[in-house]
Amino acid sequence: MEKLVFLMAFLKCCLGSPEDLQGKVFSFPKDSDTAHVKLTTEKEEPLQTVTVCLRYISDLTRAQPLFSLATPSQDNAFLLFKPKPGLYQPHCGQKVIGFTEVLEEKGLPGWVHVCVTWESSSGLTQLWINGKGSVRKGLNRGESLQGKPSVVLGQEQDSYGGKFDKAQSFVGQISDVHMWDRVLSPCEIQAANEGSYFQPGNVINWAALQYTMHGYVLLESMVPTYNSCNNNSNNRQTAC
Repeated sequence: MEKLVFLMAFLKCCLGSPEDLQGKVFSFPKDSDTAHVKLTTEKEEPLQTVTVCLRYISDLTRAQPLFSLATPSQDNAFLLFKPKPGLYQPHCGQKVIGFTEVLEEKGLPGWVHVCVTWESSSGLTQLWINGKGSVRKGLNRGESLQGKPSVVLGQEQDSYGGKFDKAQSFVGQISDVHMWDRVLSPCEIQAANEGSYFQPGNVINWAALQYTMHGYVLLESMVPTYNSCNNNSNNRQTAC
């Protein structure tokens, strides 16, 4: 009996219990072929509709992955990749399309909320940046994603759960990662972008996340990238 209790405690320690990471970020401080976060999901049924949303900040100008889902048969089963500033490439079932973002501002980077939706029946795929939707394009129509997902942040999986490339690693911070097995409505995506109430992901849920960190990755509180102090001229005090 003592051995069984020890084994259960050991597995709980290794696998990790779900945690509420609201207000937290994963920080990837430098290029690496080892640093990554493995997200665990119990979802194993074939996926025919998908929405992935997350928030990130990075000043990289080279290629970088934002979200990598592999299955035993497909390393790029569902991948959100950013090959260069202003271009996003969703991959689904080893197929890929590109969406061009209109860059309106220059200077230091800020937090970006990005979502991508896909549905098998029509193949329609859409990108959302800070609550604004792109045109819809066709991708992997009539197919489904099958097999137990391996979900990784910080790296692109060139094989199931591994084979990372330092030249394509993510450097920056990632937060608010959610994944659903349905296509979210525009109103739901707007709510996720604004941080107001929305139904959390039923495949990956940032408010109940099971994860393991590997290599040089930090879990930190989110810090605004702008001056959040509110100057009140009436009482001559600064509230932060």
